[in-house]
Amino acid sequence: MIDMTNDDTNTEDLRAETAGDAPELAEHDRYAALEEEVARLKNEVLYAQADTQNVRRRLEKDKADATAYAATSFARDMLSVADNMSRALSVIPDEMRGDERLKGLLVGIEATGRELESVLKRHGVVKIESMGEKLDPNKHQAMIEMPSDKAPGTVIQEMQAGYMLRDRLLRPAMVGVARAPDGAAG
Repeated sequence: MIDMTNDDTNTEDLRAETAGDAPELAEHDRYAALEEEVARLKNEVLYAQADTQNVRRRLEKDKADATAYAATSFARDMLSVADNMSRALSVIPDEMRGDERLKGLLVGIEATGRELESVLKRHGVVKIESMGEKLDPNKHQAMIEMPSDKAPGTVIQEMQAGYMLRDRLLRPAMVGVARAPDGAAG
């Protein structure tokens, strides 16, 4: 009879004695160990497949984003051209607009401005409408607060137009924001 009072050594002796006495038990233990190993390896394969699928999805999203936003820096550079075109059109005095000698030039500049705006829009670049809107820090950059009868935080002046490229901010609009008039209760 085996003494069970001793700890690990007695357990090992018992297993060795049992395995020696019953070869079918040793075979069963090996089979159970192999089943555990197969189950562990199956789980590893499933995790690896899930990781691969996640990487594939992330790469597809990155590729789609890269395609959609590839022209970001070019579009940002084109905004200065659009700004200059807009400024050029806005400073033409009314008396020059009526001059027949300059009419062709003015029509050409206006057509170029419309075409530039159309091309930007076709590529997902749209102007942010700011005037009269509530200040949105995701789209506007407040440059100055001015006393006004409009609700505080309302955009009342646009110093530079802002633009979005699809759903991303390309450039914030630089705006003046209303504040309560001086001396008004607030």
